[in-house]
Amino acid sequence: MGLLDAKEYDPRPAQRRWRLVALAVSVVIIAVALWWFFRFYPEDHVINRFFQAIENKNYDKAYGLYFADPDWKQHPQKYNQYPLPQFILDWGPSSDYGVITSHKIECTVEPPTKGFASPSGVIVVVSINHRPETTSMWVEKKSKSITLSPQEVLCHPPK
Repeated sequence: MGLLDAKEYDPRPAQRRWRLVALAVSVVIIAVALWWFFRFYPEDHVINRFFQAIENKNYDKAYGLYFADPDWKQHPQKYNQYPLPQFILDWGPSSDYGVITSHKIECTVEPPTKGFASPSGVIVVVSINHRPETTSMWVEKKSKSITLSPQEVLCHPPK
């Protein structure tokens, strides 16, 4: 076979390769973007369920969500450090917030890491009853238990 007898160049295999590479890169970028936007979804969901229970005055359910123990009534002595009556004082109608009728998650952040240790939870900043001041809640990543955050976080810099 001589030089002039060579097959004519077919660009389709090269185009197919480039399309597959572009598709793979696009899928990776979309997957990373979805992960980034939804990385705190489980913690946000727990906080939403917690405040919805409080808004519906279902303090038993909210208490169970707070401790990530829906069967807390089977062993209430386990939570003697923060009993239900105190919880109702802190989150019920006589709380600093009054009757909680609405909430909005402003942001969710991981606290800064010290060294190589990854934090065990995240801080969810919540606006309660459309108040200008926010409340920072701590949600454990594994157990999904809730406490007030030891660190206050501002989602938006003050104007």
